[in-house]
Amino acid sequence: MKIATFNINGIKARIEALPRWLEAAKPDVVCLQEIKSVDEAFPREVLEDLGYRVETHGQKSFNGVAILSRLPLEDVTRGLPGDDTDEQARWIEATVIGEKAVRVCGLYLPNGNPAPGPKYDYKLAWMARMETRVRALLAEEMPVIFLGDYNVIPQAMDAAKPQAWVEDALYLPQSRAAFRRILNLGLTEVIRARNPAPGLYTFWDYQAGAWERNNGIRIDHLLASPQAADLVQDCGIDKDTRAGDKPSDHVPVWMTLDA
Repeated sequence: MKIATFNINGIKARIEALPRWLEAAKPDVVCLQEIKSVDEAFPREVLEDLGYRVETHGQKSFNGVAILSRLPLEDVTRGLPGDDTDEQARWIEATVIGEKAVRVCGLYLPNGNPAPGPKYDYKLAWMARMETRVRALLAEEMPVIFLGDYNVIPQAMDAAKPQAWVEDALYLPQSRAAFRRILNLGLTEVIRARNPAPGLYTFWDYQAGAWERNNGIRIDHLLASPQAADLVQDCGIDKDTRAGDKPSDHVPVWMTLDA
């Protein structure tokens, strides 16, 4: 089972680039972030024609997450529990039925800038709610993957120029500590478990020649429960998609499971 995460930065802007990558990479399941579309306007037919079932949790112009799957999905749920007043579309879950059942949780964690301020408070509160949800799912002792755009740079080695991020919400100590608290519940950070080397990035800004200078950061992560980590066969970052026509500023991150 090949599972990927991809912040596409607008489904309408990426309606040619996304199918191109899907046909080349052939993932079984993809969690998308920043679809920037209400559910009714999502161009699902293009993706259904490629063999994917499409489940969306959309929002006009901002945020929005989706799951694409070539395998059966069960128990699709939308929204991160813990705050009934939260209207931002940032979380979607489903159980994928392969040779084994795997729960996938696609997430678009808040950016949090400017920090300090209300947006940063929302980010930290959201991460606390995620921690609670992770605990609940881990208690079920099934394979679970928490994947998406975390908007967190975990370590200095995850940025080409870490000094440029010291006052940014993505790299503030409180953000990194909240990420570690989630990880330390017993999750495996799949990319780092397989490749501890520096120079791995998943995002390059459109500005200031970031891509050409390889001035990137790694903020898109795959976190696996112990039962899922035991199934991991391979993982990687599809960096070359950033060089394609009309690319997202993020690239896909993927893993394969014996499932």
